[in-house]
Amino acid sequence: MSVLVVTGGSRGIGAAVCRLAAERGYTVVINYATDPTAAAGVRAEIESAGGTAVTVGGDVAEESAVRRIFDAAQEHGELAGVVSNAGIVGETPGRLDEQAAATVRRVLDVNVLGVFLCAREAVRRMSTRYGGRGGAIVNVSSTAAGRGSPGEWVHYAASKAAVESLTHGLALEVAAEGIRVNAVAPGLVETGLHAAAGLPDRLAKRAPQVPMLRAGRPAEIAEGIIWLLSPAASFVTGAILPISGGF
Repeated sequence: MSVLVVTGGSRGIGAAVCRLAAERGYTVVINYATDPTAAAGVRAEIESAGGTAVTVGGDVAEESAVRRIFDAAQEHGELAGVVSNAGIVGETPGRLDEQAAATVRRVLDVNVLGVFLCAREAVRRMSTRYGGRGGAIVNVSSTAAGRGSPGEWVHYAASKAAVESLTHGLALEVAAEGIRVNAVAPGLVETGLHAAAGLPDRLAKRAPQVPMLRAGRPAEIAEGIIWLLSPAASFVTGAILPISGGF
């Protein structure tokens, strides 16, 4: 079976990707950092629907953990794709001059270094240069990369801009090696991120600013990700796909 690694797969967009990927026939590796119970719940949903999934804990900012995730994935079949979805916004929203250096460092470690480490392991396993059969990588960015998120998460927005640059460069680097590299840029999405960051009313306040007058649903983001992984997107690489309702 084709194996798909999804980082941050225990909740939100990641969980939606795991469910949809399993429906489409992937063996899904559900990575989580701190909540094995949530990851096990997603796995149980997939298995009850007839799909195949495994859970693997590990912080994507740690090199050894990333290697462990990918080694575990290869025990279940040939790696066909990776969705780098794990991401954080930091502890407290606010202006840049109010942020602690430790908070910014942690955001960059997870959101940028984590994507780099996962991409590196994916290339080493999927690239024809290393004897692989090719595959696809989809990184999860954010429309914040273009807006900058002033007053809330400038550091987070900067981390997602780095993800988009990495996506462009890596796509060109491995295009002749059978690997496509793309990203999605969600806008306002109904996930627990907002409440966890201390802004439980953010969705309600921001939704009227979206041209479609609502926040997106994780399943809608998952559809775009699965399309980019699929043969239907066989001539697409280096693309950043906004899924944002126009926001």
